[in-house]
Amino acid sequence: MAAHKSWVTLLILGWLGAVPAGALAEQSVSFGDYVVHYNAFNSSILAPEMARTYGINRSKFRALMNVSVLKKVMGTTGQPVAATVSGTAANLSKQLRELSFREVHDRTAIYYMADFAVNDGETLDFTLEVTPEGGGQSQTINFRQQFFTE
Repeated sequence: MAAHKSWVTLLILGWLGAVPAGALAEQSVSFGDYVVHYNAFNSSILAPEMARTYGINRSKFRALMNVSVLKKVMGTTGQPVAATVSGTAANLSKQLRELSFREVHDRTAIYYMADFAVNDGETLDFTLEVTPEGGGQSQTINFRQQFFTE
């Protein structure tokens, strides 16, 4: 059961080979009984029909943050769990943007998505706060990513 990867699979299938290798590098952090998978990418790489389905604005000047939380279950790839997800993105001038996440269900998977504006060559420092539902302890995730619009 790899339902938690269906979003990434749909993205890959929808690109028609137009995305350079490594453009959608998924990252993860393991803590306690949970694993948080996250990635950020330019929304223009989405197929138009996929963007419509999920209500995503396709633009070279918009990016999408995707987060999913899995509870570790022996012998499986993990069980999707609901979570509280919040975050910010700060450019190198320390201008802060709040990320507004919305919960999306895709079959048995649960995703948290936020879209935000980006400029060509812009580097953003992300801080995500993820708290799994059901007693999981909160986890802070920090990472840096550069975006290109050309």
